[in-house]
Amino acid sequence: MTLKSILTGTFLAAGMAVAASAQDMVFTSWGGTTQDAQAASWAAPFTEKTGVAVRQDGPTDYGKLKAMVESGNVDWDVVDVEYDFAIAAAKMGLLEPIDFGVVDRAAIDPRFATDHAVGSFYYSFVIGYNKDALPAEPASWADVFDTAKFPGKRSFYKWSAPGVLEAALLADGVAADALYPLDLDRAFAKLDTIKSDIIWWGGGAESQQLLASGEAPIGSFWNGRIFAIQQEGGNVGVSWNQNLTAADVLVVPKGAKNKDAAMKFLAEATGATGQAKLAAATGYAPINVNSKAEMDPAVVAELPDAHVDSQINLDMAYWAEHRDEIAKRWYDWQAK
Repeated sequence: MTLKSILTGTFLAAGMAVAASAQDMVFTSWGGTTQDAQAASWAAPFTEKTGVAVRQDGPTDYGKLKAMVESGNVDWDVVDVEYDFAIAAAKMGLLEPIDFGVVDRAAIDPRFATDHAVGSFYYSFVIGYNKDALPAEPASWADVFDTAKFPGKRSFYKWSAPGVLEAALLADGVAADALYPLDLDRAFAKLDTIKSDIIWWGGGAESQQLLASGEAPIGSFWNGRIFAIQQEGGNVGVSWNQNLTAADVLVVPKGAKNKDAAMKFLAEATGATGQAKLAAATGYAPINVNSKAEMDPAVVAELPDAHVDSQINLDMAYWAEHRDEIAKRWYDWQAK
């Protein structure tokens, strides 16, 4: 039995949506160690306080969320999504407004709260490397694209999303403050130089396996996934130089059957204690401004927001506006 099933009832297989009863609700996220931590840090305390069971589903699927809302048959109550998707989904009318009479907006970092979304966690895309497989520590995204200096496969997030195109432009010499609007021709030309050496990862667990095994000894990874490997004794390292920051956020799909429970769950998930627990378990930064006071200073020192000197914030508003056009070109390029 998994940690999820112990804490929150039966864990639903990927792609399997099950409607919540009047006595429970469904939380959907990305699976793996991050969702394990969300279940332990948020769902278990919420159930203990309210008696409302939180059933887990996943992975998050934007097409499925949209189809649920459009059909009027919404099986998910709270969903962990990428920030740019949340901005676009709100404009499309796919999300319920957040009840800030229940959720304490004043305690949430204002960067990670909108009328339709609240922060889940704050993370960075960082350069991860397998110490057993590489001769040295990579110092920049340019090193990730240098197959002579750092031989072997490299791994990147396969979905059209903020991060990979920016890394390619930085590797090609574009200044951090000149990334947007993205020069797509230049980014894809740079990616072409290593295309045959890329192994794509579609989820956090897959990325961990590729890096830890050495199948892809260098690449772009969510910082929390490298943290998880290190916690398990894996000989992997991280370069924080040019780390690319973003956030996941929590949303309630329009027409959710358990909206009241969902808002109370959001209050728990974004509270100081829930965020502190999640940050300690995952290595992702909390979005509640009071959480760090509840955390070990040694843990706080290793969070993404402790590495701001060379940090680059990904532009979620830009991506929300251009999501569809970038996605078409991205998937056409991958298929060639």
